[in-house]
Amino acid sequence: MLDRTEDSAVAANTWLAQFEEALTKPDEALLYHLFHPDSYWRDVLALSWNIQTLNGRDAILNALPALARSAAPCGFAIAPGRAAPRKVMRAGTNAIEAIFNFETKVGRGSGVIRLISDAYDGNRLKAWTLLTELGELKGFEEQLGVNRPRGNAYSRDFRGPNWLDLRRASADYADRDPTVLVIGGGQSGLSIAARLKQLNVDTLIVDREKRIGDNWRKRYHALTLHNQVQVNHLPYLHFPPNWPTYIPKDKLANWFEAYVEAMELNFWTETEFEGGSYDERQGRWTVTLRRGGGKKRIMHPRHVVLATGVSGIPNVPDIAGLKDFAGKVLHSSQYDDGENWKGKRAIVIGTGNSGHDIAQDLYSSGADVTLFQRSSTLVVSIEPSAQLVYAPYNEGTLEDNDLIAVSMPLKLARKSHALTAEKSKALDKELLEGLDRLGFKLDYGEDNTGWQFKYLTRGGGYYFNVGCSDLIIKGDIALKQFADLDTFTAAGAKMKGGEIIEADLVVLATGYRRQEELVRKLFGEAVEKRVGTIWGFGEEQELRNMYTRTKQPGLWLIAGGLAQCRIGSKHLALQIKAIEEGLLPRNVGPRAAIA
Repeated sequence: MLDRTEDSAVAANTWLAQFEEALTKPDEALLYHLFHPDSYWRDVLALSWNIQTLNGRDAILNALPALARSAAPCGFAIAPGRAAPRKVMRAGTNAIEAIFNFETKVGRGSGVIRLISDAYDGNRLKAWTLLTELGELKGFEEQLGVNRPRGNAYSRDFRGPNWLDLRRASADYADRDPTVLVIGGGQSGLSIAARLKQLNVDTLIVDREKRIGDNWRKRYHALTLHNQVQVNHLPYLHFPPNWPTYIPKDKLANWFEAYVEAMELNFWTETEFEGGSYDERQGRWTVTLRRGGGKKRIMHPRHVVLATGVSGIPNVPDIAGLKDFAGKVLHSSQYDDGENWKGKRAIVIGTGNSGHDIAQDLYSSGADVTLFQRSSTLVVSIEPSAQLVYAPYNEGTLEDNDLIAVSMPLKLARKSHALTAEKSKALDKELLEGLDRLGFKLDYGEDNTGWQFKYLTRGGGYYFNVGCSDLIIKGDIALKQFADLDTFTAAGAKMKGGEIIEADLVVLATGYRRQEELVRKLFGEAVEKRVGTIWGFGEEQELRNMYTRTKQPGLWLIAGGLAQCRIGSKHLALQIKAIEEGLLPRNVGPRAAIA
């Protein structure tokens, strides 16, 4: 075995060689000594055709030999041209980290190995974490770089259709149905459509908005992204280097339009998806689309990808007396610009990002604002605290950083985020103490794991402070607890103590309903029950029903921020392509293709 004094490259190369030997022979005794007792293996489609995490050496060894016999992984070697093997600290633990390449019967992949010393075995270096990720399918590589479509400059048909004619015909779908129908044209829809395009899978995006990018363009006037530009690239096409650190929503919306054109994506605007049913015998959907002007189109795609975000249905709670309020009531998704409410009185209910930003926008426009807090909220300063989780993206390549992000198993990711949350609390000590003095209810996420895990489990419940917290502390924006509200009247909010907070506007920054409800609305209760819980983490330590096969054949889900969609779309597209090429069965859900 390895001695801990060997340098990182030698240690990683030696481990990979022994790992391949143990899988090839096979040699379970050698395999046993290669893994730390407290080890983790995350396989993303490469050996199991699933996205799964196994914790502990025993669990890994129970599954790995059989999967290796089926997938026949080989050619494990340090990846040239990528981050060199190095010593790092991950989740509070010092380790040697290396990126490697490998092959299986059907594909080529990348992985990350982290080695730590086993104090109970002579401090020998053993695998602490292992990632195996499928990158491409043999024979079905993406049409990029050396594989790009070439054409022939010397055999042009001067009387036949040119590029523009072919693009229009492709997007019209006059005489065919798409293989994949993507519902929603935000970052998730664009990401999966771009991935499928490069795999030569015929894909159509439909969106009910009038213009590509309107799902961002129509949001409130002052909105910018809350994480930095280097984290947020879409697949294949990076933002220009002169772009601002925090992207304004209209700039992003316009980029979406340009992206669709540059990537040659088929996109129907002003198109409503009215519903669909699946025929298991034929392996296809029957869906109804209503286009602008009311014209309907029936299509039969083999796959439907729901790409409407964490959910597309606004959550409008039943608040006592609100129907009697004489002023204007808006959900945050309907809010546009505070200039319309200059000199008016506004109540904002909800203290997530949207609630705080809308309250600040109204205040900055000259409105008198009261913010109602419904439940405890995690607050971090947008800089540097909120950006700490993205620190790896400040150096190295996007490809390497995405792979490293994928490589962290859930348990260690939670530990890492808890450490970051503690650092954030220290950095924001003065701000948090000021909010606490006013009675603002603070939390730091489940088990103090910070804002990102609140997003992954709840879809919200946090605020990146860009000034609203300071306004609350100074008293420029009033703070009330929703629990102290008695009822609304025609004039405004009546508190349990008798105080009337008069208002002209009430904004419900109350988030969105669970995505299961959208599945039920579009596909029916039976499909909703078949799919089960969406988002958050299940017992298998992965996001539930996201970027992977669901129990409903032909139905896929993708959601999240731009970085999540960039990463997850790759995995989702490979699975669809594998089904289309007969490498995966069409009507079998997850876990069935492990053996």
